Amino acid sequence: MSTLANPAALIRSENFIAGQWRRAAAGATFDVTDPATGRRIAQVADSGAADARDAVQAAYEAFAHWRKVPAKERARIVKRWNDLVLARQSELGALISLEQGKPLAEGHGEVAYAASYIEWFAEQATRMNGEVIPAPAPDRRLFALREPVGVVAAITPWNFPAAMLARKIAPALAAGCTVVCKPAEDTPLTSLALVALAHEAGVPSGVLNIVTASRESTPAVVDVWLDDARVRKITFTGSTPVGKHLARRSAETLKKLSLELGGNAPFIVFDDADIDAAVDGLMAAKFRNGGQTCVCPNRVFVQTQVHDAFADKLAARVRALSVGPASDPTSMIGPMINARALDKIERHVADAVARGAKVLTGGERMTALGPNYFAPTVLVNADATMLCNAEETFGPVVPITRFTSEQQVIAAANDTPFGLAAYFYSQDVRRIWRMADALESGIVGVNEGALAAEAAPFGGVKESGYGREGSVHGLDDYLHTKYVCQGQLD
Repeated sequence: MSTLANPAALIRSENFIAGQWRRAAAGATFDVTDPATGRRIAQVADSGAADARDAVQAAYEAFAHWRKVPAKERARIVKRWNDLVLARQSELGALISLEQGKPLAEGHGEVAYAASYIEWFAEQATRMNGEVIPAPAPDRRLFALREPVGVVAAITPWNFPAAMLARKIAPALAAGCTVVCKPAEDTPLTSLALVALAHEAGVPSGVLNIVTASRESTPAVVDVWLDDARVRKITFTGSTPVGKHLARRSAETLKKLSLELGGNAPFIVFDDADIDAAVDGLMAAKFRNGGQTCVCPNRVFVQTQVHDAFADKLAARVRALSVGPASDPTSMIGPMINARALDKIERHVADAVARGAKVLTGGERMTALGPNYFAPTVLVNADATMLCNAEETFGPVVPITRFTSEQQVIAAANDTPFGLAAYFYSQDVRRIWRMADALESGIVGVNEGALAAEAAPFGGVKESGYGREGSVHGLDDYLHTKYVCQGQLD
């Protein structure tokens, strides 16, 4: 019997533009399906260029007023949004689990995580202080003012449909920006529900607009925003190839960009580590959302002296994971998001085995459960020639590679164009600081697998993108600095 709360009251199927729920201009729709069963949940608007233009027009007109709303009032509205999100946590969590597939406990946890960003940035709205600069002459006063950049286009991913939207939209609203948003085609329902709650909280018409689009229609929507000079910022979470495309196209109008892109996170276990703690940390970091997170460890390096003990303990823990739909309260791993994701996971495992890796547990689809399930997997004898080490698997697969020296593992960990997250376990304080300094990554977990916090700056280096989300730096990405010099004061 299902333990899911009923999220039906939160389900919306239309675009939200200028304070109104609207069908797509062309009347088209596309299906949103449950990844656990493949069944249709809803049909939502399949938007095109006309809808995207309407959203920008609404946001542009609303910006003139919203930017002048006192920061304390903006903070009050955003805080009210936070309160409504938490009040509907059970239904929102169920909706996330329904359209994204993650276990219900994780769905509920994501709602709390999303709300933490909304609350954080509501509080930051009143702290956008400028500067008074020492003047070079007695008859002048110099100031640096922080102002909202303008209309922001937010493009959000499917793996955290609530948290990623909140992490982008809350700072934009707090800063005084207005927003047009396009959620991932796999998980638009959670995003639409959050926008509905923001409207209920008092976000004025036109300040927050959302349009949904199928995979095929998305380029037409996003191209409108890229071409429109009134859109002053793009914030995107997703793949590096798409991020590069957005950067190239944004150059025509010199938009500000925040890009949180692909990763290939190393997880390193030294011979002086607490092995049980390292296993706990890897379980927490790797199997959250079934391995479908951008900061999941993708390459696991274990020093030879502790390799076998670590691999055996990890395999035992992974075998004990319960796989199933969110409707089963015992489920710890849900379905993958779609058939494309499953195909990639299966291809990575097959490639690794063909190149000499050994499967300790898992390694196959779980077709008896449904169309999109893959068994949590541990591989040993992995190496850099394998796809699972060269590409982000984005699934519940742990490839373990042996290493002998600190210098060797630093070189291997950094041998990737990506640099989002990295993890290592060691009890040697000197090594800890050497490693933290040497790893080419925007985020480093030291003896810790759970990294996310609303007060911490989240983002990568190299081809994992630029800009930061969360923290005071996350607000800065929605502001620009205006220098004001006033003379003739004597």
